[in-house]
Amino acid sequence: MLPAAPPPAIVTAAIITAGGASRRFGSDKALARLGGQTLLERVAASLENHAPKLIVAPPGKYALSGWQNVPDTRPGEGPLAGLEAGLGVLKTGALEPRLWAAFAAVDLPYLTPKFWKRLAHFREPNAQAVIGHSSDKRKQPLAALYHVSSLSTVTALLDKGERRMLALLDELAVIEVSWAELESAAPQAYQNVNRVEDLSESSI
Repeated sequence: MLPAAPPPAIVTAAIITAGGASRRFGSDKALARLGGQTLLERVAASLENHAPKLIVAPPGKYALSGWQNVPDTRPGEGPLAGLEAGLGVLKTGALEPRLWAAFAAVDLPYLTPKFWKRLAHFREPNAQAVIGHSSDKRKQPLAALYHVSSLSTVTALLDKGERRMLALLDELAVIEVSWAELESAAPQAYQNVNRVEDLSESSI
């Protein structure tokens, strides 16, 4: 009797949403520098082990080696629209049933490869999202894993005018991960950059 074939490997893509207006920041946040790198480069480095790699932003705005630019199909509609654009590109072919995406906002420069590996550890069959909690127990949907099967729900929410990422979580099969499970992998994972002052206050 032949041994059972191993289950197909789970594929994890990467999506960075970088199409925001950066109004509070005052300039293009993605190109601001921290520790010798742009915020975009820092977030991309945390996702170096994923493929394919997608940046959702206006056409021609950013160029990053190894990353594919994806146009923001609903400009100004926020990160939920960025997730829709990225998942829409990924929803093709035989990969689909086992395809997840690590989804990150460009203003989270303290994410690490270990963070994503730790989060992926909690994936379960039939789950559609894996999200972490910050130290104050808030859900953090802007650095999370989403299965490609969540795309139809994302689109339905946007079509009816809903733009909140937390509203998406109410509609999906979600695995929630405590901060205690994630802290050692990225102690500042959810510290975002909204103002120029946030860069000067960094511990880097």
